[in-house]
Formats: sequence, C-alpha cells, structure tokens
Amino acid sequence: MKEILFYRRGAFGDTLLTFPIFEALKKKNYYIVAIGNTDYLKIAKELNWVDEIYSDFYKKILERNYELKMIFSKTEGFDPFPSERIWIVDYYFDLLKLEKNFSLVLPIKDFIDSPLKNKVVLHPGSGSPKKIPDFSLFKKIEKFFRSKGFEVIYFVGEADSWIKNFTQNFWECFDPLILAKALKLAKIFIGVDSGVSHLASYLGIKSFIFYGPTDILLWKPIGKNYKIISLNLECSPCFPNVCKEKPCLDPDLLFYKFLKSLNDL
Repeated sequence: MKEILFYRRGAFGDTLLTFPIFEALKKKNYYIVAIGNTDYLKIAKELNWVDEIYSDFYKKILERNYELKMIFSKTEGFDPFPSERIWIVDYYFDLLKLEKNFSLVLPIKDFIDSPLKNKVVLHPGSGSPKKIPDFSLFKKIEKFFRSKGFEVIYFVGEADSWIKNFTQNFWECFDPLILAKALKLAKIFIGVDSGVSHLASYLGIKSFIFYGPTDILLWKPIGKNYKIISLNLECSPCFPNVCKEKPCLDPDLLFYKFLKSLNDL
C-alpha cells in the first residue's frame, strides 16, 4: 500500500479543515501517517481516514519510505495559508490536485446517552478572546430558546473555564472525540468562530456561527446545515489586528441578525 506522510499543525478548526484531504486520499487507497495534534487527529482515525497519528516528527517516522510527503509549514513544503482570499479547503485541493469529492457531514457514530441530546447547545468560547462577543449575546439567545420551550445547555471546553462564571448549566468535556460523539445528537448549536463550531457544522447539526474579525471566505466551516451571522463591516476581516472596541461583535446587532436568520428553522 502506498504511504503518505502528512503534516499540518494547527488548532482544532484548522485540523478539521484538513479532514477532506484524508478522506480523498483514502479513496485512492493510501496509507496515511498524520502528524499534528493527536487529540484532534483521533477523530480522523476513528473514521479510518488516517492510519497512524503522531504529535511530532519522530525519528522512526521520518526514516520510513513514503511515496509522498505533504508538509504544510512556513519553513518547508507547502505554505499552510493561501496567498489569496479563498476557502482553505479549496486551496488544499487545488494545490494537491485532488478531486473535490468529500463528505459534508462527518460519518461518526453518536452516543445514545449524550448529555446534549435534543438540546440547544451554546458555546460562547474560542481559542482567541478576540473572536468572542460579550456574554450578554448568549444570555439573550438562551432566554429566547427557553421561551420557545427548548432545552438549553452551555458547552465548556479546554479554553472555556471562564464560562462557568456566568452559568452553572453546562457540560464540560476536554476530549474532542467524545465531544464529537455527544454533539452529534444536539438539536441546534450556536457559537462563534471556533473549533467547536467547525465540528458542529461538520456533524450536520443546524448551526448558527457568529463571525466578527476573522475571514469568512478563508475560514468558513465544512457542512450543509449552518448559517454564518456577520455584521459584514467594511473593516472586516482584520484578525489578528483586532481593535479594542470590536464593533463587528456588537451583541445587540448580532442578536438582531440572529433572530432574522431563524426564518428557515
């Protein structure tokens, strides 16, 4: 079997956006050795889209003979970012000359007893505080869904301990694979530009995702059942050079746009 060494280190969302490459290569019967964050990559391993996962370039891995090495790095191989404003997944496929034939929904098995089953899941967190609007936005959304008779719960991940200062109604999980299996059964998801939001969209959950300073064209999620909510200001995108005021994340304006986006529910 032909072996490929793949490397593209990144955060949770960055890693999920490489999964279509794994799926496309698997359809060509490649044996894939992936290097990156193994907590994230084990989701791909669960799906049999990769065969081996490692956290670094260990000597025993590098000594093997590979038919191809796909290295995305600023120092060698391919640049991890496109030079133009295009979706990162399109960039990968065009660069690697792969046919764009991949799943829009992760075919992962769920947890029957998921604590998120049939609930509206709110995730106000992100790996970067520059992407996070005032918590009042999510309190308004919580109140809205409760008034409609929905069960609501907050998700708290590894970088989200601050959320506990605002609510006691949360489910905490630090394992991305367990999260994927639990989140699969959620009714609706609302979040910001984060890895968890990318996961929710990829799982096929009806998702509403707030984008402020980040580039929607470049970093939109994979999926077919999500809605991006943005104020589309002239100064956006500006990440990572985000201003202190962050008008793109105005909670009142975002809540208004969120309500308008519910028409297709």
